[in-house]
Amino acid sequence: MTPKSNTRESFGPQIAAPANPSPTHPMRWSLQRELWENRSIYLAPLWAAGIGLAGFLIHLLAKAHSLAGLDSAHQQLELTVPYMLVAALIMGAAFIVSIFYSLDALYGERRDRTILFWKSLPVSDVTTVLSKASIPLLILPFLAFAIVVATIIIMLPLNAIALSGTGLSFSQLWNSLGLWSSAKMLLYHLVTVHILWYAPLYAWLLLVSAWARRAPLLWAFLPPLIISLFEKLAFHTSYVSTLLLGRLGTVSGASEGTGAPLMPSPQFMPDRFFFTPGLWIGLLVAAGFLALAVRLRHQREPI
Repeated sequence: MTPKSNTRESFGPQIAAPANPSPTHPMRWSLQRELWENRSIYLAPLWAAGIGLAGFLIHLLAKAHSLAGLDSAHQQLELTVPYMLVAALIMGAAFIVSIFYSLDALYGERRDRTILFWKSLPVSDVTTVLSKASIPLLILPFLAFAIVVATIIIMLPLNAIALSGTGLSFSQLWNSLGLWSSAKMLLYHLVTVHILWYAPLYAWLLLVSAWARRAPLLWAFLPPLIISLFEKLAFHTSYVSTLLLGRLGTVSGASEGTGAPLMPSPQFMPDRFFFTPGLWIGLLVAAGFLALAVRLRHQREPI
């Protein structure tokens, strides 16, 4: 046998054996695609943080010198409320982005006909829908938490500088805020409410986005409203509206463990929350909505 044939036999199997791609790559690249195509996912919370910082600076200039003349209770209120408002502003911006993103996620690719290109790639409909569902259910809540923490880190030294001429110490500010416990409560609120409790809402919006041929916003909110009004007129009951408002977090029973925690609570109640039947029923409904969205995405053509 010649050296040439030996060389071919020794290197041939190495050239012919391709590397097996990781099964996580389609999901990772799908998520990167969503972040690249939808910059409002991170720009809107960042803009909210910037607006909150601007309002905080104006508040410091207007109120810093008057803090020394207040009693301890009012001092604590004046010190903590701006931080709560900035956190609420960032979380609210992330929630609004989640709603509009979910409504446009599957509808937009049919409207601009890019669905033909994306379906030509080796990415399944399941991966595509799950990657889009991950934005409101995972990416945006944790991104909002990170932006809130970063914004508070910027606010603290500014607040300390403003308090230096009032006789109040930084330790008083730190003790009033209770940042460690507040961060834990905020993270608990984001996981329980914005991820788990709102999962059926986002899944419903993705289903409407996959089904609607036009005006997905109208189709998402008009049918539940009509059903609620019909129930009230026909049967003089309000079970549907109560269910919907409870899912949106406006039910008073939340403090008793029958609904979602509306705002970060001084006490963690995971035992009550995770044993709430409505939580698990909602997650099953969300799974059903996502399965239907996958099926519709496979069947639907460009608009």
